[in-house]
Amino acid sequence: MTATWDPTAAGVLRLPSGRLVRGRGLRHPLPAGPAPDFALYLLGKEPPATEWEARWVRWPDFRLPSDRAGAAEALREALSRAGEERVEVACGGGRGRTGTALACLAVLDGVPNTEAVAYVREHYSRHAVETPWQKRYVSRFA
Repeated sequence: MTATWDPTAAGVLRLPSGRLVRGRGLRHPLPAGPAPDFALYLLGKEPPATEWEARWVRWPDFRLPSDRAGAAEALREALSRAGEERVEVACGGGRGRTGTALACLAVLDGVPNTEAVAYVREHYSRHAVETPWQKRYVSRFA
């Protein structure tokens, strides 16, 4: 049985394929409702353990991933799992790194690189993708 997010829940982004991914900030309380099945945490230091499966990408605040190839692999895994599982993408505040990662997921799901930041700002948060280099990262993401 497929377990996905409620498409109307806070932070849930619907990708063009219909897959649902939840973005959030880890400095905020865990939202009400079901827990993720899989989470991708984008932080400068290793996150605490969770009750669900999680993968950590070293990604300092306001920066880019330390290992870009590893980040791309983690994003591909998150997109693949989002078809059947509740996938969460999160950083500290839920805007910059999370927005950048969601925009990269949108690219992987068929949104042109040049439109992915606008897509995420429209459908997730108007504050997503905070820095010029995060925007450039999305524009060059493949």
